[in-house]
Amino acid sequence: MSLEAIHAAIPHRAPMLLVDEIVSQEEDSIVCGKTFHAEEYFFQGHYPDQPIVPGVILCEATVQSGAILLSSKMKQQTGVPVLTRMADVKFKNMVRPGDSIEMSVKIDDIVSSAFYLTGVARVNGKVAARLSFTCTVAEAG
Repeated sequence: MSLEAIHAAIPHRAPMLLVDEIVSQEEDSIVCGKTFHAEEYFFQGHYPDQPIVPGVILCEATVQSGAILLSSKMKQQTGVPVLTRMADVKFKNMVRPGDSIEMSVKIDDIVSSAFYLTGVARVNGKVAARLSFTCTVAEAG
């Protein structure tokens, strides 16, 4: 799916938009992609001699993928999805400039306005990051 579809789903924009494409989407799951280029702002100071994508950026890319998924569930609600919790975060493989990641996110549960999700970011088919997270709806403004 196009960049326009991503822009329509979430408020993030460059340089903090960390989703390049929506690969597939079902009712309770989504797969998105992101390629990291050497010009990304965080590579300037994050191990500049051997740059790696910071773990928090991998988490944010995965959470943004979840927010895109949630946007279809929130059509009747006003506001934006915001992250309220991350748990069981594990980093398994490094992501470097030029690498592409695939973020898979699924909804585990919905309780009132809280959405419980699990996400995995993979690089070259291997787990780079895995996390559970919770989002809720915040008033826009």
